[in-house]
Amino acid sequence: MKKYDVVIIGAGPAGIITGTTAKKKHPRKSMLMLKEEEHGLVPCGIPYIFHALGDIDKNKMGPKPFIDAGGEVRTDPAEKIELKEKKIILKSGDEVAFEKLVFATGSTPIIPKFIPGYDLENVFYIRKSYRYIQQLFHTIKKKKNIVIIGGGFIGAEVAEQLALEPDKNISLIEMEEACFMRAFSPELSKIATGELKKTNVNVHTSSRVTQILGKNHTAEKVELSTGKIIEADAIIMAIGYHPNTALAKEAGLELNRMGGIIVDNYERTPVKDVCAVGDCSQTIGFLTGTLDNIMLASTATAEARVLGYNLFDINIKKYFTGTLAVFSTEINGLAMAGAGVNENNAANAYVDFVSGKFSDVDKHPGTFRDASPITVKLYVSPSDGSILGGESWGANPAGEIINTISLAIQKGVSIYDLISFQLGTHPLLTAAPTKPVLIKAAEAALEKIQAKK
Repeated sequence: MKKYDVVIIGAGPAGIITGTTAKKKHPRKSMLMLKEEEHGLVPCGIPYIFHALGDIDKNKMGPKPFIDAGGEVRTDPAEKIELKEKKIILKSGDEVAFEKLVFATGSTPIIPKFIPGYDLENVFYIRKSYRYIQQLFHTIKKKKNIVIIGGGFIGAEVAEQLALEPDKNISLIEMEEACFMRAFSPELSKIATGELKKTNVNVHTSSRVTQILGKNHTAEKVELSTGKIIEADAIIMAIGYHPNTALAKEAGLELNRMGGIIVDNYERTPVKDVCAVGDCSQTIGFLTGTLDNIMLASTATAEARVLGYNLFDINIKKYFTGTLAVFSTEINGLAMAGAGVNENNAANAYVDFVSGKFSDVDKHPGTFRDASPITVKLYVSPSDGSILGGESWGANPAGEIINTISLAIQKGVSIYDLISFQLGTHPLLTAAPTKPVLIKAAEAALEKIQAKK
């Protein structure tokens, strides 16, 4: 039985970045990554396989950076883990020993057993599996009437992409009054839903699927809470994911009430030399300090860098505690992004805030033919002016603007700091220096704070 200094279970973004970072930091340590399939996928790129990419192989992802750094990879999934003996039994029957173990097992789709007919044929999921998505890709090409259940990022993006294919009738069902409600404010959620409706997607909001109807164990229709019945050659469930922690639970690791592996601020479990990172591990909200359930590749890789550098000892202190969800998407050519607090999640956390919003174009002067509108909205604490959250939508810079807002939140930047923020501008690249959208949004929030005094 071969022994490794580090064994990583999982070859998704969290596993790859943990392994690559740790191997570069500790090149003499032996490290093994275990994966289930020969090929992996870029999780966030899966919706675009169905049209923009048009080929599953254009969305491949693999652990080449880890291999290049000197790591070893084996396609032989872990079947059982004996933590006390520090031993893993693989599917092949082989065994490997470890000094340190990292769970990076990701997440799996939620199976809606509460919907009658969920187990009929032609009901599919967006699994993070190359083999499964490859089969789904070829199967869905033959289907015309496709119903997608769930109006979050995955559901809406898959719907938009499939609607771009010829001769397809795409319907999306969302139980909330707008899509993206878990990520965006009511204002931006409505904007996003409006953009989705401008495509060839039939969007049904404030609607719940009561049952899936079919014959000969094959789905044919969905029935909505409104009484409407929609024809369906195929149904794609996109109602969320839960941590993939069955293996960890069987090994004896403690899970939280959301099913995530309990870890500390450095992704270490209570069991010595055992860590967990990414979707399978728990997250704590940056503002509330309570359990959260953020499953993003960007979050997973941020956690993985911290774990990789600190796997054997604390080398880099983690300054920002808690998880800050940073979302972005594009629907019908409109970029939309959000980070931290907005009206939806602030109410649940009893957070007091004021907001400031400003809109302009992404070039100056705005008479450039390709100048596009862009809006920034900031959510600010009225007590000290600290930035708690933000949203940006319009032109493509919205995606990078939200990363700037994310940095501001994590570093405790206030709107007073932003007002004296020095930035670079160029007619072809940015809004005018006289009205940068981020700073003007900060000024709008400041006016509301001063009005309260």
